[in-house]
Amino acid sequence: MGPYVYEFTEGGRDMADLLGGKGANLAEMSRMGLPVPPGFTVTTEACRAFLGTGAEPTGLVREVFDHLTALERAAGRQLGQPDDPLLLSVRSGARFSMPGMMETILDIGLNDDSVLGLAKSSGNERFAWDSYRRLVQMFGSTVMGVDSALFENAMADLKRARGTADDLRLDATDLSRLVEDYQELIRQETGEDFPQEPGEQLRRAILAVFASWNGERARLYRRREHIPDDLGTAVTVQRMVFGNLGADSGSGVAFTRDPATGRRGLYGDYLANAQGEDVVAGIRNTVPLTDLEHLDPRAYAQLQGHMRTLEEHYRDLCDIEFTIERGTLWMLQTRVGKRTAEAAFAIASALVDEELITPDEGLARVSGDGLARLMFPRFDTSAVGDALAHGIPASPGAAVGAVVFDSAEAVRRAAAGEQVVLVRQETTPDDLPGMVAAQAVLTSRGGKTSHAAVVARGMGKVCVCGAEEITVDVRGRRFTVGGTSVDEGTVISVDGSEGAVYAGAAPLVDSVVMRYFETGERAAGLVDAVVQTMQQADGVRRLSVLANADTPEDAARARRFGAEGIGLCRTEHMFLGDRRPLIEAMILARTDADRERALDALLPLQRRDFVGILAAMDGLPVTIRLLDPPLHEFLPDRTELAVRIATAEAHGTPPSPHETELLEAVNRMHEVNPMLGLRGVRLGLVAPGLVAMQVRAIAEAVVERRRAGGDPRAEIMVPLIDTVEELRLVREEAERVLAEVSEAAGVPVECPVGTMIELPRAALTAGQIAQEAQFFSFGTNDLTQTTWGFSRDDVEAAFFSAYLDKGIFAVSPFETIDRAGVGRLVEIAVAEGRATRPGLRIGVCGEHGGDPDSVHFFHAAGLDYVSCSPFRVPVARLEAGRAALPETETSDSR
Repeated sequence: MGPYVYEFTEGGRDMADLLGGKGANLAEMSRMGLPVPPGFTVTTEACRAFLGTGAEPTGLVREVFDHLTALERAAGRQLGQPDDPLLLSVRSGARFSMPGMMETILDIGLNDDSVLGLAKSSGNERFAWDSYRRLVQMFGSTVMGVDSALFENAMADLKRARGTADDLRLDATDLSRLVEDYQELIRQETGEDFPQEPGEQLRRAILAVFASWNGERARLYRRREHIPDDLGTAVTVQRMVFGNLGADSGSGVAFTRDPATGRRGLYGDYLANAQGEDVVAGIRNTVPLTDLEHLDPRAYAQLQGHMRTLEEHYRDLCDIEFTIERGTLWMLQTRVGKRTAEAAFAIASALVDEELITPDEGLARVSGDGLARLMFPRFDTSAVGDALAHGIPASPGAAVGAVVFDSAEAVRRAAAGEQVVLVRQETTPDDLPGMVAAQAVLTSRGGKTSHAAVVARGMGKVCVCGAEEITVDVRGRRFTVGGTSVDEGTVISVDGSEGAVYAGAAPLVDSVVMRYFETGERAAGLVDAVVQTMQQADGVRRLSVLANADTPEDAARARRFGAEGIGLCRTEHMFLGDRRPLIEAMILARTDADRERALDALLPLQRRDFVGILAAMDGLPVTIRLLDPPLHEFLPDRTELAVRIATAEAHGTPPSPHETELLEAVNRMHEVNPMLGLRGVRLGLVAPGLVAMQVRAIAEAVVERRRAGGDPRAEIMVPLIDTVEELRLVREEAERVLAEVSEAAGVPVECPVGTMIELPRAALTAGQIAQEAQFFSFGTNDLTQTTWGFSRDDVEAAFFSAYLDKGIFAVSPFETIDRAGVGRLVEIAVAEGRATRPGLRIGVCGEHGGDPDSVHFFHAAGLDYVSCSPFRVPVARLEAGRAALPETETSDSR
């Protein structure tokens, strides 16, 4: 076991696993010579050891105090000494950014004696007592478990008594009284006193930050962002610098590019006479960072230089926290900044053009999820009239929902299926469940760097912050703007791209990115960035991307979106609507002649469908799946039909012979679990003529297209195979029909016959099945159901939310491939299938084919293609490209 504590000067950005993102980047800035307050980092190893045993690791306290001694020696002051005390900040810093999800304690070292020394040495009594009340409040809630609302209420009561809404109007006497009130609150709530010994404050603060890794909001955030639970957090201990020393001091957050749009420039917020927590908490409205040029030109120029240095060093958007202490600039943190999907594409494209990164690195910086968000529609603002209010566009997109004023109500209504907008003065980390549940977040305070903005951007949620016109009345369950009152439950529309709020549900229009994919129409800016990235992805990807499409219209759209064929054409969808009577006639047939007549009537209709789809995909493969569902799905509902017949009989009206016959057929075919019954290949083998009719329709469609000068490439896929014998029988029948049609037409008809691997037995015997299969396609929806032993239609509503909450699932196995179980079956089938038939073409046609994480798995598993819905084709193309990049390009892409 290595040391538990590292000086900033001992680390670097490549040590984020050990030092956390904050500690690694502080070390990097220190090595670069930037003005970083000195300090040290307690490692994630120490955190994991503490969480594993519940006790501080052996030797940790000794190491911490050894490093503290070195820090004191360099500063020429001791922690909490009575005159001019050294004070410390204690902050969390996980491997992946988790803004506001864990704890921070500032001003460690203050007590009833050293606060007087700080007042004297700083010449600012109010500052000293303000710093002390912050420590007592943070330590009381974070370390000692006192409800933070009690401190907030005490502050609110004091401001009311003084007739002010602004913390800055409270003087030193007010704040010293507040410290006494806070200390009494701690005594009443915990039975112990606020600790006066500075070393004890430091030790307990570090352990409290460790414990916050398993806090409710941190766990929820990790589940949402798919961050592993076993990483733990590091803790940075740093000499305090003070932005709350007066008008010549302050704190801010800066971005080297706009995190909402990606435009170059200086973006961020600044708050004079404030500590950093005030900026992100949104308790006072900040000023734009550019105002600092007038407030402190020297510090502003220095900050500009440091920002350029950091962006060139990190070769990415940097999110920077800084403090100015009486005109001296200190850099407190940097990290690769969270950004919206629009900004991600714009920044990646710009950095490639500026030759700061390679095209492959640019591709690694974006994601399929981000591209999907850019394809969402936006509001048609020409149809909604004047905005109700305006704020800061913190996270783009368009969202409509009913107004709610607290997290619990947002969660309750969302669970009932209602879309909601969470409206707050400002959000806190405790609001995370409501932010997850809501479609959008609207706050009356805060800026682009507030908690609401940062978390919303990370989650892809629409967000408007700092809408100062709005007065939020949480107790009255309403907000007012001008003369308008908006009660809880009222529907509003939030435009996170423009920072506007509208009354009612605003109409939507397609995004410019969607319009490009639909029509090829180019728009400068965002679309150019997307096109550049897509070209790079298409140039490097190995996986082909096909589409699931059942109609010529869907096939044409898929081709416009870049699909290289159809990986799944479902023939059962062609039996619905006005064709239902024909399939009913086939099911009810009593004789071979009756059945043949019904199949003969279906044949030209199926042929026409196939001709249209083959024409739309001319020159590209079209994989047509033979009938998959059980036949009873094409008949009326059993209960409905029985009730209708019983009602007619009760009124003295005999049911029609057709209805009676239908009920007999439904009863005859009824299965307790039809998805594990007579369907797929089983149905084709026991329903005479069904396979032959479908194969004939495919073959005749191929002939028609060839005669028209087309290049049809139809493939026949047999569903729900369990054994090689099933496939052999169907393939023999299919090849007989193909030969008959080819001979009669005088046109060669060659359609490969393959199968879906969607049952565990098929995956485990894939080597045998490959003797007959000319291609494999994994049906991962059914393979997931049959591997896990549950039905998607039943269980998602029944217990998936509980399983996600309990951490049994990190994500639904129907959304992202279960690598350990279903994925293992895929790997076995690929290996055994190709051992029997080298070069076997293998793909996937379940919904997982369009899921970004699953695409990476299918690439690694050696598949040749993925197939997904037409609208997911661009996402799959992008992720297939990212999957082909070297691991070093994508390892830090979270």
